[in-house]
Amino acid sequence: MGLYEVGAGEYFRNIRVRIVRAGLRACRRDVLPTGSSAMLNFFHRRQSSERLRELEQLSRLSLFVGLTHGEMKIVDGFVHERTFLKDEVIFDEGDDGEAIYIIFDGTVTICRQGQSEQPIALLERGSFFGELALLDDAPRMAQARAAENCTLIVLFRGDFLNLMQAHALIASKIALQLARHLGQRLRVAVRGEQAAL
Repeated sequence: MGLYEVGAGEYFRNIRVRIVRAGLRACRRDVLPTGSSAMLNFFHRRQSSERLRELEQLSRLSLFVGLTHGEMKIVDGFVHERTFLKDEVIFDEGDDGEAIYIIFDGTVTICRQGQSEQPIALLERGSFFGELALLDDAPRMAQARAAENCTLIVLFRGDFLNLMQAHALIASKIALQLARHLGQRLRVAVRGEQAAL
């Protein structure tokens, strides 16, 4: 039996990989012990009804609108979930931009560093922020802080690039939603400047 390495975003149908040595673990995969070896089922992982509901809720978020259930299962392998307590800083102004954040639950305040009492924006469930990090590695222009306990879905730039290489159609659907969002923000900014004149 040969050794197979499966990286993020690589999917094969109906293949089981047998791990001969005991004690090996795979990140985010189900491991079924069989004596001194373990069987990994990478592709038909049984999902709990709770996880299926979470995927359905995730597909309703603005960045993932238009993705099928199967595409959402693929995206789920590239995103990370992170919880933040009320008033916890998600990122600071000036930090390197490395990821986009999608609000799964809770609210987030965007503000200038040290000015949390004067928010630039208050974002709720379904909103996303930090999206410029997918496009360039410029520093963050504001601080993001949890306005209440919240759960965020995080997509790192490296994971998005891997998604683009492995699943270009899915990545293009996400990029289209991102472009629409940026266009909408630009229109609002231009209207605001015109109203100020």
